Amino acid sequence: MFPTAFDYHRAESVDEALRLLREHEDAKLLAGGHSLLPMMKLRLAAPEVVIDIGRIASLRGPHATADGVRIGSLTTHHALATDPMVAERAPLVAEAAAHIADPAVRHRGTIGGNIAHADPASDLPAVLVALGASVHITGNEGSRQVAASDFFTGLLETDLDEHELLTAIDVPMQSSAGVCYAKHEHPASGYAVVGAAAVVVMEGGQCTEARLAWNGVAAVPPVADLSSLIGTAVDDEAIAAALADWSTDDPLGDLHASGDYRLHLARVYGRRALACARDRANA
Repeated sequence: MFPTAFDYHRAESVDEALRLLREHEDAKLLAGGHSLLPMMKLRLAAPEVVIDIGRIASLRGPHATADGVRIGSLTTHHALATDPMVAERAPLVAEAAAHIADPAVRHRGTIGGNIAHADPASDLPAVLVALGASVHITGNEGSRQVAASDFFTGLLETDLDEHELLTAIDVPMQSSAGVCYAKHEHPASGYAVVGAAAVVVMEGGQCTEARLAWNGVAAVPPVADLSSLIGTAVDDEAIAAALADWSTDDPLGDLHASGDYRLHLARVYGRRALACARDRANA
């Protein structure tokens, strides 16, 4: 499998990358390469120009902020899974990153490339939605910030314009929350058939906040209405009742799992993730 011919440019800065995007109409950005290159080899994507941003140092690394973590878009999944600061301040991100594919992919793949590709079976989109994260985007008209819940707009579609660059992700601190990522993965690819990202905050034995989002179920990460859990101890019966009738429009279905089966798995793994997050919040 070989891609069609293309021109290659290596950008050394964000400004240079934006200039190249402005100069070349049919261009794609290359970060870690684990999303774009397979599509090019299958000829599902055939850009005339590839702009390599992989060596822009300012886009690398997680950094502590006053209220959480800022993650540069070129930060690898391995770095997220193994960084002690991320484990302390954004443990759900670290946990999900450790579930991604295999070591080779985790050492090269980047968080920015992952979410910009917006594959519904990826592990990070639902995690960022559940955490209330925000995405920083820079373009020729300046910079803007988008909530993760608004960033994913469809199947392999985002709010990112073709002449914009995803530069960072802000993740709020989860100091008092219990978090958990539960995943039913495809045995060959490691992609999520269904992945559930849960956040539960407990105070005095009662739930004050609960959030749950899924990967693999729909074109964009669906979110559960968990208002019935507020003020409760979030016992197993309350969790089961909260998700008993949960569904979403147009669930994904393919040769690996039908839409109905994915909905069933979403409820099963949603219950597991919420129970795990509750237990961690109470620990």
